[in-house]
Amino acid sequence: MPERAVRASHDNDGVPRWIRRYGTAAWLFIGIVIVVAMVVFATSRIQVVFISVFLAAVVTSVLYPIVSLLARHMPRALAMIVTLLATFGAVAGILTYVITSVAGQWADLADQFGNGIDTILDFVENGPLPIHFTQAEILDWIDDLVAQGQEYVTANAGDLVGQVLSNAGTVALVFTILALSLFVTVFFLLRGEDMWRWFLNQLPARSREKVDVAAGAGWYTFSGYARGTMIVALADAVLAFILLSVLRVPLSAPLSVLVFIGAFIPLIGAPLAMIIAAVVALAANGILTAVIVTIGIAAIGQIEGHLLQPLVMGRQVSLHPVVVALGVTAGTFLAGLLGAVVAIPLLAVIWAVYSTLHEPDPPITGPLPRTAGRE
Repeated sequence: MPERAVRASHDNDGVPRWIRRYGTAAWLFIGIVIVVAMVVFATSRIQVVFISVFLAAVVTSVLYPIVSLLARHMPRALAMIVTLLATFGAVAGILTYVITSVAGQWADLADQFGNGIDTILDFVENGPLPIHFTQAEILDWIDDLVAQGQEYVTANAGDLVGQVLSNAGTVALVFTILALSLFVTVFFLLRGEDMWRWFLNQLPARSREKVDVAAGAGWYTFSGYARGTMIVALADAVLAFILLSVLRVPLSAPLSVLVFIGAFIPLIGAPLAMIIAAVVALAANGILTAVIVTIGIAAIGQIEGHLLQPLVMGRQVSLHPVVVALGVTAGTFLAGLLGAVVAIPLLAVIWAVYSTLHEPDPPITGPLPRTAGRE
C-alpha cells in the first residue's frame, strides 16, 4: 500500500504531481505577464492611435444612446450628424463662456491676488510666527529671482527655442488625435454594430458566442463608467459653480470646468482642483472664503463618493478602493497622466470580461477553512 501511494503521487518520469501542477500554473502566469507586457509596449509605440480610439470609445459610449433614440425617427446618418453638431455647439458654448469669464475678470483677479499676497506677507511678518523680514529684503529676493531667470534664458536660449518648436509639434499632435478620434467616432456611431459583426465573422464559429458575450460585458462596463463619470463630473461642476458664485469667487466658471476635468482623474484630480480653487479664493476674498471653499468642495467630493457614484454607476464598476489606488499608481508610473485616466476603466473592463468567462466555485460562507477545525 505505501509503495502504491508513492507511485500514485508521481508520474512516469518521477516528477511529483504537485510540482508538475504548480509548475504548469507558473509557466501560464509567466506567459500572461509576457503577453500583457507586449500589449503595453505595443500601445506605447502607437500611443496616438490608442488615445484616439480611447477618446472615440468614450464619446461613442455617451452619444450612442442618443443617436439610437433619434434614429427611430430619422435616418441614422442624420441622427449622428444632429447629435455631433449639438455636442460641438454645447462644448463651444461652454468654452466661449469660460474664455469670456477669464478675460473679464483677469485684471481684477490680478489686483486681488496682489492684495492677498500682501496680506499673507503681513501675517507672516507681524503674526505669531517667529519669521521677520523687511520689504527691502523681499524686493531684493525678487530682484535676485529675476536676475537668475534672465541668466537662465540667456544661457539656454537654444534649448528654449527647441522646446517652443516641440510645443508647436505637440499642438499639431493634439489636433491629429482629435481629428482621428472624430473620424473613428463617426464610424462607431454610424456602423459600429456592422463593424463588430464583421469581426465576429472572422472568428471560428465555436468561439463567436463566447467572445460576443464577453465583449458585451466589457462594453457595458466601459460605457457605464464613461457615462457615469460624465454625469458625476457634470454634477460636481454645477455644485462647485453654485458654491463659488455664492461666495463671489472670481473665475467661478473656469474653476468649475477644472473641477469637471478633475473628476476624470481618480484619486488626484479632485484634490488638485480643490487646491487651485482655494488658492484663487484666498487671493480674491481672504482666508475665510478659502476655508469655506475647501470645506465645500471636500463636501462635494463626499456627496460624489457616497451618493452620486453608487446611484449613477451602481454595480457596473465594482472595484475595491485598494485596486483603484494600485491601478492609478501603476498607470501613472507607466504612462503618466494618461495612465492614471485610463487605468480604472481598463481594469473594470478586464474584470467584467473575466467575471463573465469565469465559472467560480461556491463561495466560502462562515469560518475560514484554516479556522474551521479549531472551533
